[in-house]
Amino acid sequence: MNLKKVSRYVVLGILFFLPVTFLLFLYPATHNYSPLDIVNESVLDLDNFSSNSEEKIQLKDHITVLGFFGNNPIDKTITASNLKELVYDKFKGFKRFQVVVLMPKGTEEAVQTLKQEISSYEDLRFWHFVFGEPSHIKRVYFSLKKEEDLSEDLATDHVFIIDKDLNQRGRIDDRTDNEMEKNKPVYGLNTYDCIEVAEIKNKMSEDMRILFTEYRQKRKGEFNSTTRRASDLKTENNE
Repeated sequence: MNLKKVSRYVVLGILFFLPVTFLLFLYPATHNYSPLDIVNESVLDLDNFSSNSEEKIQLKDHITVLGFFGNNPIDKTITASNLKELVYDKFKGFKRFQVVVLMPKGTEEAVQTLKQEISSYEDLRFWHFVFGEPSHIKRVYFSLKKEEDLSEDLATDHVFIIDKDLNQRGRIDDRTDNEMEKNKPVYGLNTYDCIEVAEIKNKMSEDMRILFTEYRQKRKGEFNSTTRRASDLKTENNE
């Protein structure tokens, strides 16, 4: 066998085994998948809210990005635009995904103006504005884990990720690798600031991708990891 034939067989062997080796590396990563943390449980659903849609808008059984735009929604144009371009447009094709924004009753006309600002005749079928009394908006907001209160006009630039079981998702430990190496105190990420483009584009988009992967693996029967809860970390710190 001459050198030319040997070289040919070596190249063919590499081309055959390289993809197999790559898949073997991916296999354990899939089955040791780390889901997105549960930072809060029992988020209130939207029983006291109405919408312009024929269907009843609920958080249960959906993967929801939940927002609060208040009495002057046009003031949240930048917030809404960043959310649409960096999150909604990316995930609107995923099963059971929706964006829901809680609005005070009486803002229906102002909401139409905001929708015209951000839609540019694009598909907003999975983006819902729902309307309720201020007291009901506050009740839902108080059921969430957050870093700040709603403004006086019931608005915030922060949005929340809610899973199909009414759990709020986020990061129990949002420290960087460098902060972990220096044993900096643990801090989490419970909400996502839509004014901070880097936070929405990087952290929130990544967290949404992780959550969709979790549900996709559950449908296929491949998901075998327990989702970490904030209470778990508290227990660990007290040991």
